[in-house]
Amino acid sequence: MKRISLDEYFLKIASVVAERSTCRRHHVGAVAVRDKRILTTGYNGAASGVKDCLELGCLRDENDIPSGERHEICRAIHAEQNAVIQGSLHGVSLEGATIYCTHTPCILCAKILVNAKIERFVSYSDYADDSFINLFKEAGISFEKKERPSSEITFLD
Repeated sequence: MKRISLDEYFLKIASVVAERSTCRRHHVGAVAVRDKRILTTGYNGAASGVKDCLELGCLRDENDIPSGERHEICRAIHAEQNAVIQGSLHGVSLEGATIYCTHTPCILCAKILVNAKIERFVSYSDYADDSFINLFKEAGISFEKKERPSSEITFLD
């Protein structure tokens, strides 16, 4: 039995976080980590306390809006944004952290992550917007795309 790497470990956790998503298009999960410790998590979904797309339907689908465009039409807050918001709510700085996310970030999330001063972003799946790449390079944020982790959970009884 081979022990999984830390990157695979945290990407698997991000995948489980994504299962809480209320989006009808993409389930996205994010985990902020520093010094091998989880700081915050986030998934994409409507603002806290309001109806979500599972209840109301998808405005983007109803208006034939392609993925990666017209973010303001969507009810959802992105996973990375929610991870930063959770840090803000609970007094946890993400400075120097790594974000493990199921998808690469949109440009709006990338700007937020630059200002949150993250150092590294690790993902295994692409979002429809790759404009984050130049911004991350300019800001000195390292980006790594990994293989999708196995969905199998292995353990010894």
